[in-house]
Amino acid sequence: MQNPLARFVPQLAGEYPKSFLKLFDQVLVPSGMDTEEVKQSLWKAFEFGYRHHEGQKRKSGKPYFEHCIAVAEILASWNMDPTMIIGGLLHDTIEDTQASHSDLVENFGEDVAILVEGVTKLGDIEFSTREEQQAGNFMKMLLSVAKDLRVIIIKFADRLHNMLTIEYMPRIKQHRIAMETRDVYSPLAHRLGMAKVKWQLDDLIFKTLNPKAYKEINSNLKSTTKQRERYIKTVTNALREELKKYDIEANVYGRPKSHHSIYKKMSKQDKSFDEIYDKEAIRIIVEKMEDCYLALGVIHQNYSPVQERFKDFIATPKTNAYQSIHTTVVGPDKKLVEIQIRTEEMEATAEIGVAAHWKYKESNGKDSKGMDSHVGWLRELLDILQSEESDPREFMHLLKIDLFNDEIFVFTPKGALVQLPESSTPIDFAFKVHTEVGMKCLGSKVNQKVVPLNTVLKNGDLVEIITGKDQSPNYGWLKFVVTSKARNKIHRFLKEADREASLKLGEEILIKTLRRLKKLDLQEEIKSSFQKFGFQTTEQLMEVIGNGTLTVRKILEKITPESEPDFDLEDETPSRFSFGGKTTKGVQLQGIKDVMVSFGKCCNPIPGDEMLGFITRGRGLTVHRSSCTSLPLLNEQKDRLVPVDWDVAKTDLFNVRLKITGQDRKGILKDLTESISSQNINIKSVDMRGKDSVATAHFIVQVNNIRQLDRIIRKIKKVKGVDRIERAER
Repeated sequence: MQNPLARFVPQLAGEYPKSFLKLFDQVLVPSGMDTEEVKQSLWKAFEFGYRHHEGQKRKSGKPYFEHCIAVAEILASWNMDPTMIIGGLLHDTIEDTQASHSDLVENFGEDVAILVEGVTKLGDIEFSTREEQQAGNFMKMLLSVAKDLRVIIIKFADRLHNMLTIEYMPRIKQHRIAMETRDVYSPLAHRLGMAKVKWQLDDLIFKTLNPKAYKEINSNLKSTTKQRERYIKTVTNALREELKKYDIEANVYGRPKSHHSIYKKMSKQDKSFDEIYDKEAIRIIVEKMEDCYLALGVIHQNYSPVQERFKDFIATPKTNAYQSIHTTVVGPDKKLVEIQIRTEEMEATAEIGVAAHWKYKESNGKDSKGMDSHVGWLRELLDILQSEESDPREFMHLLKIDLFNDEIFVFTPKGALVQLPESSTPIDFAFKVHTEVGMKCLGSKVNQKVVPLNTVLKNGDLVEIITGKDQSPNYGWLKFVVTSKARNKIHRFLKEADREASLKLGEEILIKTLRRLKKLDLQEEIKSSFQKFGFQTTEQLMEVIGNGTLTVRKILEKITPESEPDFDLEDETPSRFSFGGKTTKGVQLQGIKDVMVSFGKCCNPIPGDEMLGFITRGRGLTVHRSSCTSLPLLNEQKDRLVPVDWDVAKTDLFNVRLKITGQDRKGILKDLTESISSQNINIKSVDMRGKDSVATAHFIVQVNNIRQLDRIIRKIKKVKGVDRIERAER
C-alpha cells in the first residue's frame, strides 16, 4: 500500500492493493447484482478493516489485518455471498479495535453488524475441561448458531486460519486451542456436513497434538507418492475410457486421504502404514443423479465389488445432507480401491456442507427452509436446551451422541426407512416413529424375532414395536437409549411422575407427622406458609417434603419456634431421596440412580449391610437388610424384590438403633455414653429404663458404615455390667 490516496480513492488513482484484487478475484458475484457495486462495497470494508487494525501485529510479526483477509478468502473459496465475506473482513473489529456496533451499522448495514457481533460473542466463549462449564459453553455456542448459521461459517473460516498459523503460539496455548478445536469445531463441522473443513481441522489438530506420528505418516506418504500416483492414474484412465463408452460425462480423479484418517485406521485396526490399503479414494463427479447409478454399473462390470463395503448415501442421505455412493472394488494387482460417485451439487455439499446451501439474503423462502432442514438435529437439541429440566451434564451426553456418532438405517414393518445414531435400540426407534409409540413401548421384534428392549440395532434391521396401553417409561430405559428425543421424553415423563409421587407422599408425611404430634390443627397453617420457605405454591412445599429436601421438623421450627416437638428416628428419615450429585444418602437400583427410595424403619440398613429392595406400589423402593424379619412376609411377591447397592460418600451419616441390656448400677449410663463418644460418634437420642436390677438402654447413634458400628459395639461390650448389645428393629 505505497500510495495513501489509492487506499481511499483507488478508482481515481487506478490502483487497488494486490491483496484486495486477489480477494475480489475469488468472489462469486450473485446474479442480479452489479459487479462494480459489489467491488465498491468490498473495498469499503477492506479499507475500514485495514484502517482500524493498522499497527496491530500477530504473533508471527505480520500485520493483523492479513488474518482478516485470509478469513475473507476462505469464505470466498466456499462461494459465500458478499455480506458474509465483508463479515469475515470485519470479524475482529468490534473485539480488537475501537469500532462499535453502531459504526458497522452506519457504514455497512444491520446485517453485517449482526454477523460481526455474533462472531465476537462466539469468540468470548472459553472451553474448559470441567464438564458442566464446558456444557454451558456448548449451549451458548449452539444458541448463537441457531440464531444465524452464517455466524458459525465465519467462525469456521477464522478457526481454520488460526490453526494454519498456530505454530507461532506458545506450546501450552497451541495445545489448548487444538484440544478446543478437536472437541468443538471439528465434530460440529462434521455435523453440518462440512467434510473438507473437518479433515483440514483434523489434520492440523493431529499435527499439533501428536507431531511425531504426523511427521512419520507425512514422510511415508511422500516416499510412496509416485507409486500411488501411478496406480491411481492407471485406474482413473481405465474408468474414464469405460464411462465414455456409455456417454457418461464425468470428472474422474484421485484424492488423498487425510493424515489423521490414515492414523485413525492404523490405530483402530492395529496395522502398520504399509498394511493400510485405501490411502486414497477415487472420485467420479457426474452431471445427473441417474448417471451415478449408471457409473456404478460400469464400475461393477469391470471390477469385482466388496459387498460389505458398499453404501448408498444418495438413496439414504446422512442427517448432515451428505449424499454419495461408496463402493470398494478389487482393482489392478488385486488391490482394494475405494470409489465415491456423486454429482457436482453433491460434491459441493460434501465439501462445505450447510455452507453450500446458504443463499443470498433475497433468496426465496423455499431455499431457506431447505437449508434449515439440514440442521433439524440442532433444532431438536435446542428444544432440550431450552426446556426447564435441562441438565448441563445430560445435555453434554446428548451433544456427544449427536455430534460424534455415525448413523444406521433400519426399516419399519411397512418398509419405511428410519435413520438413527449408531448403538440405537428399539426404544430409540419407537420414539423416532412417534412419541406415543415410545411412551407405550412394551416389547420389540427385530427381523421377526422378539428381542430385549436394550438390543443394539444394526444396519438393515426390520424393527417392529409392541405397545401396551398400561406401559410407561422407567429409569432402566435411560441406561441404554441414545437419541436426544428418547432421552428427553423419558426424562420429562419420569420427572413429572416423581413430582406427582412426591406431592402425594408429602401430604401423607405431613398428616401422619402432625397426627403423631397431636398438632393436626397446624396443617392449614403449614400449607399456607410456602412463601416463608421460598416457594410459589403449596404444591411445591408438599413436593419438597415428599422428596426429603425439607422435613416437617424444619417447618415447625420456623412456624412455632417456641415449641420443641419430640421427634424420633421416624421423623428424621425422609421418605424419598433424590440421589443426585449433592445428596448425602443413596442407593443404586441395578446401577440406576434417582429412584424414589425409603429405608425400612424395621431394620434401618447402613453401608456395609447386605440389602434387598422391595418395590411398593406408589411409593417406589423400600430398602431392607437381607436379614430383616419383615422380609419373610413378602415371600409371595418375590418378583418385587430387587438387588440394590450403596452409593454414598465416606462422610455420610446413618442412624442406627442399639439395644443394650446389663446390670442396673449407678453410673452405667455415664459409662455407656462416654464409650460411644470416645469413638467420635454422635448420639441422637437415649432412652434408659431399669427393672429388677436389669437396665435396658435404647441408643440412636450416627455412623458412616457397618465397620464403624462394629467398633462401637466392641467398645460398649467392654463397659462393666453390659451383658448384651444388639441392633434393634422396630
